[in-house]
Amino acid sequence: MTAAVERGWNTFIFGSEHRQLADDWSSIAMINPLFIKEGEVLDSGSNRVATIFQVSTPEELQQLQPENARAENIVIDLLDWQIIPAENIVAAFQGSQKTVFAISNTPSEAQIFLEALELGLGGVVLKVEEAEAVIELKEYFDRRNESSNVLNLTKGTVTKIQVAGMGDRVCVDLCSLMKPGEGLLVGSFARGLFLVHSECLESNYIASRPFRVNAGPVHAYISVPGGKTCYLSELKAGKEVMIADQKGHLRTAIVGRVKIETRPLILVEAKIDFDDQMHYSIFLQNAETVALVPPCQGNGMQKVAVPVTSLKVGDEVLLRIQGAARHTGIEIQEFIVEN
Repeated sequence: MTAAVERGWNTFIFGSEHRQLADDWSSIAMINPLFIKEGEVLDSGSNRVATIFQVSTPEELQQLQPENARAENIVIDLLDWQIIPAENIVAAFQGSQKTVFAISNTPSEAQIFLEALELGLGGVVLKVEEAEAVIELKEYFDRRNESSNVLNLTKGTVTKIQVAGMGDRVCVDLCSLMKPGEGLLVGSFARGLFLVHSECLESNYIASRPFRVNAGPVHAYISVPGGKTCYLSELKAGKEVMIADQKGHLRTAIVGRVKIETRPLILVEAKIDFDDQMHYSIFLQNAETVALVPPCQGNGMQKVAVPVTSLKVGDEVLLRIQGAARHTGIEIQEFIVEN
């Protein structure tokens, strides 16, 4: 409970026989205690705020309909927990004015309920005994909230393009499809990450692969959830990365596969201000299907990608500018010089 309060969650459900425990906690922290009694959730004034439904069979699930619920809030306890019932509940209550919560025994169960059919339920009641489960669920919500933000991407001007020889480059294949204008944020320095476009566009050279970003060599940084970075060489199946689009909209995606192969590389350098000595760079495979994303032009016809083979000095590309110093991928305040 301490872990939950410290993370901004202050609504707790007690058994009706534990009112003294709720009072004791209320004297220590600002909490909103609720109480379970005879299949209902009551507030401290014994007013009904939710109805509890225990569901253990397909027939009971079928009977669970919005018009059958006696309160605006519904708490569902799936005694034989499965993913399909979660999806059925979301479908049944879609468009209803009622808010549905599900009792979850682990953070991973909670995540399934919150993501079922993309919409998810209205919330979860986390029923756990370990503080680590509360912390893990809060980290999940932080990642979700980060994805709802709009990133402030900065316009940079290409100052140098140079063939660089061979290197081990990383193709990142995601469990999600990307649209034109979307890609991954990658760079040689954490202080400036380039928006590298996916291979979703049709090409004369190779079939469209909208799940793939040919991201760069093994040493490069890539943006991951939590405002962190990691090296491309550290990516593996199951890890999450941040997808960004041309307008700075973010979302998370799961890595499905990583391919590292030796390929010819090209060095691209850019500056934000020509009077500034700070430069930003990225190595990319020297291939027609590898592209950077330019800024929006403000008209109906948007160019969403510029292949590195067509890139010229003076072209504009999008970067994410952030703090330079990193420790295990976390931004820190430290003097650092990188070239």
